[in-house]
Amino acid sequence: MNQVKYLIVGVSLLFLLFGCAPQQPQEVHLQGATMGTSYNVKFAPSENVDPEDIHRQIDAALIRVNALMSTYDPNSELSKLNQHRSAEPFALSPETVAVLREAVRLHQVSDGALDITIGPVVNLWGFGPTQRPDVVPSDALIAETLATTGIDKIVLADNSIIKNEPNLYIDLSTIAKGYGVDVIAELLIAAGITEYLVEIGGEMRVAGNKMSGQPWRIAIEKPVSTERAVQSVIEIGNNAIATSGDYRNYYEQDGVRYSHLINPITGKPIQHNLVSVSVIHPSAMTADGLATALIVMGTEQAKAVAELNNIAVILISKSGNEFIQWTSSTFDQRVNVVTPHQIGN
Repeated sequence: MNQVKYLIVGVSLLFLLFGCAPQQPQEVHLQGATMGTSYNVKFAPSENVDPEDIHRQIDAALIRVNALMSTYDPNSELSKLNQHRSAEPFALSPETVAVLREAVRLHQVSDGALDITIGPVVNLWGFGPTQRPDVVPSDALIAETLATTGIDKIVLADNSIIKNEPNLYIDLSTIAKGYGVDVIAELLIAAGITEYLVEIGGEMRVAGNKMSGQPWRIAIEKPVSTERAVQSVIEIGNNAIATSGDYRNYYEQDGVRYSHLINPITGKPIQHNLVSVSVIHPSAMTADGLATALIVMGTEQAKAVAELNNIAVILISKSGNEFIQWTSSTFDQRVNVVTPHQIGN
């Protein structure tokens, strides 16, 4: 399972800030490895809940997600689909169908900025399983590769998929990590746990309060690669949060900076000044996909799409040496921004 690695979008770290509080019994804290990263789960102890049993259930659930959706496991359901060259229907599990349907919906919402078939182009630029290219891909090679991509080349049914392009390659890395968070959250709810924190590689979903009675407080990292600093501290209620950024995962060649974030329409790394996007949504899967889509768009288009679709989002753009923060009207209505005075309480 540790060999399963998903595309890392530069979120970097979403981490908790704990204020001063009286001594409390310790929360249950379960940890493990999954999807090439780690997971953390926290909730209050209860006589009706066996933490060891919950831990086993979490590991089994995440193993199941990887067995279905990993592109690094050649025997996963998704890998077998990618190896399938026929136009005949390919049978899929209900879980994979559900994730694919959400990816298709977000493709439409984002005007094509989220495209789960763009993996071969990502590989051209050296941000997939392959190594960094010796030379920058030519326009001709990019166009040739783009011709084999496109969500319009798949047809989804209740329990199967048809690929109208035999070489179509699907990569769910922009959405599967958030899906894993949702799977664990629903597992906890089924066990009667209604106040919790679930985090996988920076994508997070919370409900209720900490044992101290305070809401879960989440810090969004300042989008700089030279240090770890806090941009904003927020309380998101019973929601998930996902962040996408391009300030850590990139390389430079001949004086040009190449981001790992590839525009599915141009087939080239993004070149705008939007450096970090954090989306708040009830579903971590949806937040995960939207964060990637919005940062690919750039500031102005991301603002328009967020307002049109009532997306709670915080955008951070860079202007010279300064960062400019913008929040959508839905963000302002649903999210509480914590002041430094509140953090100290």
